Amino acid sequence: MPSWRSIAAAVLFGPAVLAPWGCAAVRNYDFELDHTLDAASRGNLNGAIALLESRNAAPARDLLYYFELGMLQRMNGRYEESQKAWLAAQQVIETRGRSATDLLLSASSYLVSDKVRTYEPHDYEKVMLLTYMALNQLALGRVEDARVAIKQTHELEAQIALARAKALAEVEAEAKKRGAKTSFKELNGYPVETIDNPEVNALKNGYQSALSHYLAGFVYEALGEPSLAAPGYRLANELQPNSPALEEALRGLESRLAAPNDGMTEVLFIVSAGAAPALRAQQFRLPVPVNDRLVIVPFSFPLLVPWPFADAALGLTVGGAQRVPLARITSIDLMARRSLQDDMAAIMLRATVRATTSAMLQYQGQQHADKQAGAVAAIGALALATFLQTADDRTWRTLPGEVSIARVRLPPGVHEVALQTYAGEQVARVDISGRYAVIDFRLLSGRLYANAPQREKSREGLK
Repeated sequence: MPSWRSIAAAVLFGPAVLAPWGCAAVRNYDFELDHTLDAASRGNLNGAIALLESRNAAPARDLLYYFELGMLQRMNGRYEESQKAWLAAQQVIETRGRSATDLLLSASSYLVSDKVRTYEPHDYEKVMLLTYMALNQLALGRVEDARVAIKQTHELEAQIALARAKALAEVEAEAKKRGAKTSFKELNGYPVETIDNPEVNALKNGYQSALSHYLAGFVYEALGEPSLAAPGYRLANELQPNSPALEEALRGLESRLAAPNDGMTEVLFIVSAGAAPALRAQQFRLPVPVNDRLVIVPFSFPLLVPWPFADAALGLTVGGAQRVPLARITSIDLMARRSLQDDMAAIMLRATVRATTSAMLQYQGQQHADKQAGAVAAIGALALATFLQTADDRTWRTLPGEVSIARVRLPPGVHEVALQTYAGEQVARVDISGRYAVIDFRLLSGRLYANAPQREKSREGLK
C-alpha cells in the first residue's frame, strides 16, 4: 500500500497520479442525468441521447452509459438499437465476472473513494436489465428470445442470493476484525427513515420484483406452459401480496388455457411512471481518535432522493368507455432503498477504514518536524480525506420509479388507450393482435411514451 506521503502527493500534485482510478472523482453523475431526463421529459428523446453521448465519449463509455442509452432508445421505439446497447451492458457484466465479496472487500476499495471505483451495478439493476430486454424482445415479436431472458432472470436471482449471503458474512467478519461500526443507524444526522421504514422493510429483498415474475407467468402462459407460468404468478403474489389482480392471474390460469380461442386478445398493460431515485451525498464531519488526539475527518454517505414529479397513472380507459383497474406491482424506488439499506454495512466499513487512514495522515502531517512541510502534508491529508470520503452518486436513473399493470381482453385491432394522470389525460393508439399482447407505457413528467408490438414483425402477437 502506498505511504501516506505518496498518497497525499497524489492528491496535491494533480490528476495524472490519480488517473488509474478513473475520472469519476470529478464527475457529478446526478447532475448529468438531470439534464438528460429533462430533455426526455420534454419529449426530446433524440436530444436526451445526444446529451448522454456528449458526456460519454468513446472509448470511455461505461456500463451506466449502456443502461441509460438502451432505455432512451426503447422509449423512442428503437428496440433493435436498445437491445444492442443492453447486450453490450450484459457483456460488460459477464466479462467482469467479479463477485460481490471481491468488490466489497478489495484493498483498492479501501484506498479510494467509492465514487472512483469501477461501477458495479446494483443487484436490482441487473435484474431489471434482463426484464426490459425481455420486453424489447416481445415488442419485436421474438417470444422465444423473451423466454430466454426470463430464464436468465431466474438464474441471476439465485446467483445474487448466494453472493449476497457470502458478502454479508465477509463484511461482518472484516468489521469485527477491524473493530468497525456497520450500522447506519449509528450515523448521527443520517435520515434513517429514507431507507428504514415499513414499506422498505416489507420487501423480501432489494432485487426481486413482482413485475419480472408476473411477466414470466404471462409469457409462459402465452406459450402454453402452465407448469412454468404458475410459479411465475405465484412468486409475483409473494413479492406483492394482497393484490387481487395478481391473485386472479394465478387463480384463473388453467381456465384461461382451457378456454377455446374466441378471437379475443389477452392484453397486459404495463404502466411505468417517473424515474428511479437519485443518489446524492450527505456529508458529516466526525472526530476520529488517533493516539491522544481527536482528528476531524469528513464522511460522505449516499442518500436517495425521489423523482420530484407526480407521474403516477390514476386510471386507464380503453376506447373512451371501458375502464380497466390499475394495480401497482413494483416500486423500483423502494427496491433502490432496500438495496442501499443492504449495502450500508459495507459502505460504512469502507468509510470507517478510510476515515482512520485519513486521520492518521493528518496526525502524522501535524507532527512533522519541518513545520512548513508538515503544513503542506496536513493540507494534503485533509484533501485526501475529502477525496476518499466522496459518496458514489451513480445509479441507473432512466429506470421508472413505479410500475403498475392492468389486464383486459380486447378484440384485435387499433385501440385508443387513455391514462388519467395528475397532469391530465394522456392518450395513445395501439395496435393489438394475436391471443396475447404486452403494451408498455411510460409516464415521465406528464408525457406519455408507448411501447407496443411492431405489427409488421409479429402479426400473430405472442401466440
